[in-house]
Amino acid sequence: MHNIKPYVMRQTILTLCLCIFALHVLNAQVEIKPTIGINFTDFSKDPQGGDSKAKLGYQVGGSIAFGKKLYFEPGIYFLRQSTEYTSANSNQPDVDFKISGLRIPMAVGYKLMGDENSEFGLRAFGGASAFILTHVKDLDKEDFKSASFGAFLGGGLDISFVFIELQYQWSLTKVQDDVSQIDVGNSRTLFVNAGVRLRL
Repeated sequence: MHNIKPYVMRQTILTLCLCIFALHVLNAQVEIKPTIGINFTDFSKDPQGGDSKAKLGYQVGGSIAFGKKLYFEPGIYFLRQSTEYTSANSNQPDVDFKISGLRIPMAVGYKLMGDENSEFGLRAFGGASAFILTHVKDLDKEDFKSASFGAFLGGGLDISFVFIELQYQWSLTKVQDDVSQIDVGNSRTLFVNAGVRLRL
């Protein structure tokens, strides 16, 4: 326990120093971005004796963008994902698999067109995210990982104070905790987001 506290303190100080340095280098412009959107999630493997199909999910939350041409953007969202599983056995009912949780993305992006004074802008970005599981519908939450991680790439379009973003994420860890029971592989999610940019 005594060894953990100094380690955590060092990591906290290092993270703070990196953030301060990044803000200085980027000569940070700050934008708050409340966001809503939809998502579609499927998996890299079909369950044994069945098939999976992406269904409509949603997310709501926001992010804060720091920077001008090059920017850093952390965010947090409440996320609902839905996938339908169809059994090859006609006597088995279809299962609508729904999970909810918090998605915490960290993105680094670059403005390909436009600047802070432009009415129109085009952006490209990528990064990594963590997902904290809070609820699983009709299944035992203990059978799933409480935290999973992913990587994503995307693009954004800015029109005045409004923005639209499209991003594709692939998970780096499996959703299920025990793959001997069921192995659907890694999740793949398409996100479509829209919101407003509130400049500070």
